[in-house]
Amino acid sequence: MSKIRIVLADDHAVMRTGLRLVLERQSDFTVVGEASDGREAVALVQREAPDVLVMDIGMPNLNGIEGARQVAAAAPQVAVVILSMHSDESYVLRALKAGARGYLLKESAESDLIAAIRAVHAGKAFFSPAVSRMLVEDYVRQLQDREIEDSYELLTTREREILQLVAEGKSNKEVAAVLNLSLYTIETHRGNLMEKLGLHTVPELILYAVRKGVIS
Repeated sequence: MSKIRIVLADDHAVMRTGLRLVLERQSDFTVVGEASDGREAVALVQREAPDVLVMDIGMPNLNGIEGARQVAAAAPQVAVVILSMHSDESYVLRALKAGARGYLLKESAESDLIAAIRAVHAGKAFFSPAVSRMLVEDYVRQLQDREIEDSYELLTTREREILQLVAEGKSNKEVAAVLNLSLYTIETHRGNLMEKLGLHTVPELILYAVRKGVIS
């Protein structure tokens, strides 16, 4: 069985060492390199071609968001997991828009990292449970403050199915295969659900799905 190849990027050597110890307890994981700044991380990814890059958001020389954006452009097959001290939505959305598939709070990195790597390697999104809870609570608060109804109720059963599958990382073609529908039909439903929800990008759709508990 081939191992999941991982690059760790954090400017704190102690943090990298701790995470490496956690990861290397898994028989199907191998850490192929470590970086202490953002530019080094991007270069290491290009040289080692890992499956997953785990990177701190606050890296010197090139921050984690910009690093994720460069990796997504140069090596889109590499799944990026961002480590962060920030749990607010703006940081999560920026990370997703930059191409990250996972967002972990540093305080829970050791307990969540293994599950996160397995999820993003499978093409899914992953968030620290505390981040998911925060997104749900903030969304409910926004609805209450603005006294508006949740547009999720406007979606058809088929649109809800497609919302989940897209949020889990599947392409339109993959969704069509799962639901045994034509690509055109999927694209039409997807466009309709995005319009109903007022969403414009896949990262926004993923965040919405997390808020609604459609994915965790």
